[in-house]
Amino acid sequence: ARPHLTADLVFALAKILTELPAALSRRVDPRSSLSLVWGKVEAGSAANAIPDDGVAEGTVRCLDEEAWHAAPDLIKSLLESVAGAYGVEATMDYKRGVPPVVNDEVSVEMLAEAAERALGAGAVVPTQQSLGGEDFAWYLESIPGAFARLGTRSPGGLTYDIHQGTFDVDEKAIAMGVRVMATTALTALWEVGTLDSVTTAMA
Repeated sequence: ARPHLTADLVFALAKILTELPAALSRRVDPRSSLSLVWGKVEAGSAANAIPDDGVAEGTVRCLDEEAWHAAPDLIKSLLESVAGAYGVEATMDYKRGVPPVVNDEVSVEMLAEAAERALGAGAVVPTQQSLGGEDFAWYLESIPGAFARLGTRSPGGLTYDIHQGTFDVDEKAIAMGVRVMATTALTALWEVGTLDSVTTAMA
């Protein structure tokens, strides 16, 4: 009944949930596609009482290495600014996942050439960028390489997205992937002279 006599934690938490993603869109180059999405919010246990604490959990994703490295400090600064405006104390526990996958241009050309050589013209098609996490990115921080997707749907068959109970793999795709990877290794030997100079992966 008297929210002006305390710190209205739920109201402040709601502001944090909306203001942080909004502020990030104005503080980070939009080409980085830095995204903060909340997946879990908890606060209070009664409708007529302002709680003492609350928790929000979410994920941060982006396509740019510089933005990925800068994200924790920037989000912490914005969090403290928004929380301070409503008289609440906010702490952040930021757990690093994987960095963005940044393909090397030469490696991409080599992988595409090998795929066409192994599977024929039209085997290589562009795909949209994804904000999904991929630990192959750790390799690319140490050595130039390329990451590609291997189609696993039967031609003309239904399309089911990953992480669904209906997802089904056409196992003939395994042989296709093996042919592409073997041809890529041979291409690397012919063009670069060493297998240690390039890293490739397919998923």
